[in-house]
Amino acid sequence: MRILILGAGAWGTALAVSAAGRHPVTLWARDTAQVAQMRQARENARYLPGIGFPEHLQVEGPAAGALDRLAAAHDLVIIATPMAGLRGMLQALAEVRVPLAWLCKGFEAGGPSTGGLMGHEIQAEVAPGLQAGALSGPSFALEVARGQPTALVAASPHAAVREALVAAFHSPSLRVYANDDLAGVEVGGAVKNVLAIATGLCDGLGLGLNARAALITRGLAEISRLGLALGARAETFMGLSGLGDLVLTATGDLSRNRRVGLLLARGQTLGQAVESLGHVAEGVYCARTVVQRAASLGVDMPIAQAVVGLLDGRLQPAEALSVLMGREARAEGRG
Repeated sequence: MRILILGAGAWGTALAVSAAGRHPVTLWARDTAQVAQMRQARENARYLPGIGFPEHLQVEGPAAGALDRLAAAHDLVIIATPMAGLRGMLQALAEVRVPLAWLCKGFEAGGPSTGGLMGHEIQAEVAPGLQAGALSGPSFALEVARGQPTALVAASPHAAVREALVAAFHSPSLRVYANDDLAGVEVGGAVKNVLAIATGLCDGLGLGLNARAALITRGLAEISRLGLALGARAETFMGLSGLGDLVLTATGDLSRNRRVGLLLARGQTLGQAVESLGHVAEGVYCARTVVQRAASLGVDMPIAQAVVGLLDGRLQPAEALSVLMGREARAEGRG
């Protein structure tokens, strides 16, 4: 199987390294200087320093020609850009007839009426003819690149896409489960980033493990409420792309979104926190969009709302958590 991965950030590179042990892989980057560096060093020093490229990993850039022609020479295409780049990539690949999937997790920035779109909704708008889906689940790029055990979800309404993703990435260290609930997988992957900021804030303020457990549990309830309103299945949120991804991102030391919350709790500004990461923290960019989308559906998401207040500067860290802990008592099943 010939695999094309478009985007040479940490996650795209990690999957390229993982798959290239079994398949020929082309890793594409738009930055010609980065392409030259990766070809020479046989590693991605910018995002995954010290992780060598396997023999069957080839690096390409804009000089390789139009993306749709490049994609047509492969059996599977993976879009590994941040959420902000997904629409443009899908437009460029709209006529491709091989299975395609994206890795980004989030909601596209949108207007106040819709609050933005998820990946599959963007694809339905700009490239409805594609057989497409998402590869998601609890995963840190560095651990995948190192070959540490990981489980992912191949989500698509198209069996051919799910089967291609399993064939491409399933290995002794990387287990890939198929799921046709694309909406549920995308909601889980997007909203957990926002909730991880809240959990990082909680830990940074030293509130303890009880508070962390409460935030994670109530955060999962928020994910589920929004997902059900968007047509997802409840059981999806008990799986890898719901509970699994939330727990990893909210508690793992490699989580960029959790790190944002920790740094805000220590008094850094949002700009300072984001700059120090060196990578995109999708929760920062989609928090407001998540809350807008929830509001348009009449879904209550108090944790996400508090995160937005924090990121917008309307709430100080202690105030944001005070808003959450001061919520009116109610029956657990009522939110």
